[in-house]
Amino acid sequence: MTADQIIFDPLLPWPVIWVAVALVDVAVILAAWRRLSGWWLRGLAGVALLAALLNPSLQEEERQPLTDIVVAVVDESASQRIADRPQQTEEALAGLEAEVAARPNTELRVVRVGDAEGDGGSLVMGALGEALAQEPQGRIAGMVLITDGRVHDLPAAPPLPAPLHTLLTGHEGDWDRRLVVRNAPAFGILGEELHLTIRVEDQGAAPEAATVPLTIAVDGGAPMKFDVPINEDMELPLVLPHGGMNVLQFETPEAEGELTARNNAAVVQINGVRDRLRVLLVSGEPHAGERTWRNLLKSDASVDLVHFTILRPPEKQDGVPVEELSLIAFPTYELFVQKLQDFDLVIFDRYRRQGILPNEYLQNVADYVERGGAVLVTAGPEYASAESVYRSPLGAVLPGAPSARVLEEGFTPLLSELGQRHPVTEGLESLAPRPPAEDGTPGWGRWFRAIEVTPSPDATNVMEGPDGRPLLLLNRVGEGRAALLATDQAWLWDRGFEGGGPQMELLRRLAHWLMKEPELEEEALWVEPAGQTMRIIRRTLGETVPPVTITGPDGTETTVQLQEVSPGRFELQWEAPEIGLYRLTDGDKSAVIALGPSAPREFEQTIATGDVLAPAVEPTNGGILRIEDGLPSLRDVREGRPASGRGWIGITPREAYVTADISIAPILPAWAFLLLSALLILGAWVREGRR
Repeated sequence: MTADQIIFDPLLPWPVIWVAVALVDVAVILAAWRRLSGWWLRGLAGVALLAALLNPSLQEEERQPLTDIVVAVVDESASQRIADRPQQTEEALAGLEAEVAARPNTELRVVRVGDAEGDGGSLVMGALGEALAQEPQGRIAGMVLITDGRVHDLPAAPPLPAPLHTLLTGHEGDWDRRLVVRNAPAFGILGEELHLTIRVEDQGAAPEAATVPLTIAVDGGAPMKFDVPINEDMELPLVLPHGGMNVLQFETPEAEGELTARNNAAVVQINGVRDRLRVLLVSGEPHAGERTWRNLLKSDASVDLVHFTILRPPEKQDGVPVEELSLIAFPTYELFVQKLQDFDLVIFDRYRRQGILPNEYLQNVADYVERGGAVLVTAGPEYASAESVYRSPLGAVLPGAPSARVLEEGFTPLLSELGQRHPVTEGLESLAPRPPAEDGTPGWGRWFRAIEVTPSPDATNVMEGPDGRPLLLLNRVGEGRAALLATDQAWLWDRGFEGGGPQMELLRRLAHWLMKEPELEEEALWVEPAGQTMRIIRRTLGETVPPVTITGPDGTETTVQLQEVSPGRFELQWEAPEIGLYRLTDGDKSAVIALGPSAPREFEQTIATGDVLAPAVEPTNGGILRIEDGLPSLRDVREGRPASGRGWIGITPREAYVTADISIAPILPAWAFLLLSALLILGAWVREGRR
């Protein structure tokens, strides 16, 4: 393709040219005013002289035409993968490719966009902007979006140089049901009622229904079933069942005909915290380790400590009148009958039976443990005597029976094989103040007294004393828990004797295990999310763990095998393919985790609509057409004219080109202009002379 045009390259500056033009005009006007018959020949001669000064040339261009570009953005986000939308999308794209292929001098650019990182939704307009930035704007003939219309970045729409069209997936009769949980707190106080607002709403052409079934499960347990109204907010009162993370799963069953069940479930994770931990500490007599327990419990602002030390047993006869004693009376009836159930933990620290607490009260403590309470006994020589608390009704719940032998010798406490796996003592060796000895003995200080005990059949021995004898015994009794520390020498670690040891951490874990803190459960499966990656953790007292089955938001099951990272602790880092609700189980333990929201942004609104994109489409005179109505054909339209109609969409041909070669040649040589001018002037003189 060639194109010709005349260009000028003046021999003099333009101001001089304009002065010459003015002189020629004056001369011609003067000649005409004097009625000279050759005035028009004089004018042509002036034009010839001016043309010589302008130096006209003929420019010839060799042009190569460029193709028009149609940009197609294909939405492949999560909402585009429900029902038959993937098939509609591919059919629409195939039809568009065929239409463009049938047109001369036109090509198609296809951009596919999936889910945005995190919960960003469908960033279709951002993808369109990036595609346009890579192409010359003068070649863009049209743009087509193949989507359900649920885009989340409309403000990011770029300047549009051509008509923009939307081909909508989905159907007019689509409908969907969605479960929404509002006002979910991050934590709740145990024993206090908190409120959640839930709503089940129908979108689109939903069938009429007054109520729908709803199930609520806590920590993957048996679901509770309710019937709730549709499209109404409902306030749900809730009391957290335990401390730590409570995973509440709400779900309504998939109804026949709805688009997807991905938004029929929601997970709320609420951390249950105790308002105050109430601990009753009874010290049988003053001793060096008494302050250790008091300091530990008083250092925690969340602990309410009630501490009594028996300084003057009933049998003591020193002749001091009772009215002159300043000791506080031990409120035994109030503590062990009226308010015993208010305590989370009862500690007997070197307590001996002295007649202060009758057997009926100690039986109350045993019953309190059976019903879910917790008791800890730290034993001194009195535990091996006839006055031992074990020789009372409380002995039925204690995990070790004394043999009446007290071992007075130096020894380094050791973790048993189970103790290296048990969460109460796991990893304590790494907290020693100095490295372990060559024989593997932990690098902490020695103790000098232990009580020989025989473990009960169900007890777990996690620490060992001299010659491997049980030192710390744990046991579950009924719904409660009991522990026995068969020594009163733990305070030596607190004083730093021979470097000391992790006494505060040991006693803290022991107390929290007794109070059923979830992070100290022996058998547990939980997940720690980080973005779209989950760390799966399984703690066990066993040597191995079974594989974990992960059920994704779309129902896909994946089986993974965890690896042991420390005794009793198995972990695995697993990259989830998408955000949403995941269920994990190994056949014994289960866990539920939501990566991002359980119903992501893509599933908040699933009904296909063109209303969202209309503000971007209408200014370009484009159209929004449903794929279910048939695939449109392509037509040429002039810029500014309507670009869509029934069954067709329009693009604007750009006729862009690139110049391959340019040749320039003068129209006439300078002497030819001078000769022509001289002939015209001579003609004017001859004509005027004859007249």
